[in-house]
Amino acid sequence: MRISARADYAVRAALQLAASQDGGPLKAEAIAEAQDIPHKFLEGILNDMRRGGLVLSRRGGNGGYRLAKPSESISIADVIRVVDGPLVSVRGVRPPELSYTGPAESLLPLWIALRSNVREILEGVSLADVASAQLPPDVTALTNTPRAWVNP
Repeated sequence: MRISARADYAVRAALQLAASQDGGPLKAEAIAEAQDIPHKFLEGILNDMRRGGLVLSRRGGNGGYRLAKPSESISIADVIRVVDGPLVSVRGVRPPELSYTGPAESLLPLWIALRSNVREILEGVSLADVASAQLPPDVTALTNTPRAWVNP
């Protein structure tokens, strides 16, 4: 599975906004600098997040960006979907729209199972969870096996 730079930057920007939720809006430049994200790339991401209803923007000297909802109610999946589309696709196609024949027929349930597990994790973790370093216990448990940290 691959997480795009766009999705990674979007989640990091959203986390920066979540961490400063009690303050005023953050300027894109401040988010870019804090998270080491190219500013122009971040502007496009923030616009997608605004159109997707995740952030609000305000112009002017006191302007900037802030989350449109409490960070507890925005999942990591919400952010990724807004900037990248479906969480899991095969050749750009959502798994239920695929069909296979012969020995490959069992691939479809495999892709569906993968999508289900990705959804379970990313929909079950909010921006608030990550920003507070309090991941849900079931997610933390997945990281406790040594195999989780080793590339095959």
